[in-house]
Amino acid sequence: MKITKEELVRYIDHSLLRAQLTNEEIIEGCNYAKELNCVSVCVNSNRVKMAAEILTGSSTAVGTVVGFPSGAHTSYIKAKETEEAYNNGAVEIDMVIDIGAMRSGDYDFVREDIKAVVKASPAIVKVILENAYLTKEEIAIASNLCEEAEAHYVKTSTGFAMSGAILKDIMIMKNAVSNKMKVKAAGGITDLKFALELIEAGCTRLGTSKTAQILAELD
Repeated sequence: MKITKEELVRYIDHSLLRAQLTNEEIIEGCNYAKELNCVSVCVNSNRVKMAAEILTGSSTAVGTVVGFPSGAHTSYIKAKETEEAYNNGAVEIDMVIDIGAMRSGDYDFVREDIKAVVKASPAIVKVILENAYLTKEEIAIASNLCEEAEAHYVKTSTGFAMSGAILKDIMIMKNAVSNKMKVKAAGGITDLKFALELIEAGCTRLGTSKTAQILAELD
């Protein structure tokens, strides 16, 4: 697959989620993504206002995470976090499912947990399954629950578990949902070859903090 730098950045959600990042590093990262024309920047919710001020008027959207990275927050808190983030300028929400509930087989709860976030704002909702902790069957079921809850994307990982995006998991997710649902890969995307393999597998978004490293291979 051949791709230009200008085309590739429109797949990239540039990730700035490490807790130790300073304000200066967040500002630098947002400006970097803005100059590249990345499709979005993903920051923690306490940095949404900052990112929104930098990215206003650009074609790089502001995204944030909810229930991150454990997913072990109440649905009420996830919904309120979503509402506040949207009011502060985030137009994309990457939420983590209740992983323990999913592994317990409490599928109705998982569906309603996602639905609470979907209903909390008009933002695009991407649901992080954290596939490292799920069986292949659970990945398929969770993907389907995301669609039932009317989320927009199903996403592989937070990038904070012991493994991230895996091509076989992408295929499971794709096969579990209709064409209306989109797939985002994140976690361990550090080189151009893997990025292109994920796009070819059907991912329309790639979450990575290694944007510069990947793009350098196209120079």
